[in-house]
Amino acid sequence: MDYAIKKSNSEWRSELGPEKFAVLREAGTERPGTGELLDEGRAGIYTCGACNAELFKSGTKFDSGCGWPSFYESVRPEAVELLEDRSLGSVRTEVRCANCGSHLGHVFPDGFGTPTGDRYCMNSISLNFTPAE
Repeated sequence: MDYAIKKSNSEWRSELGPEKFAVLREAGTERPGTGELLDEGRAGIYTCGACNAELFKSGTKFDSGCGWPSFYESVRPEAVELLEDRSLGSVRTEVRCANCGSHLGHVFPDGFGTPTGDRYCMNSISLNFTPAE
């Protein structure tokens, strides 16, 4: 995909620092239960941790019990890019920021009880949060 924001790995590494770079640009995963946004309950908007593109509204966040912030839909379908991921020997769907291509997490069809049935399982470190005013 051709992303609106394009930077070299060295530029991303310099801007993000090692922990954020490992997740956002190298598709790493933070340990479950450790992310600072896991228990965030205020109204607001979640944006990409690399480029600040709007990704999720707080009203779509739910406690899935998986150890990562979970949402049942993105702010707009075109806000995220969904890619097949076979990296762990099974088929999953990777979620990337459609604006810069940064790795956010994965989406699973097991968001039971949500309006969409989806669970966008996101790394806290991949997101920024801006509370509503």
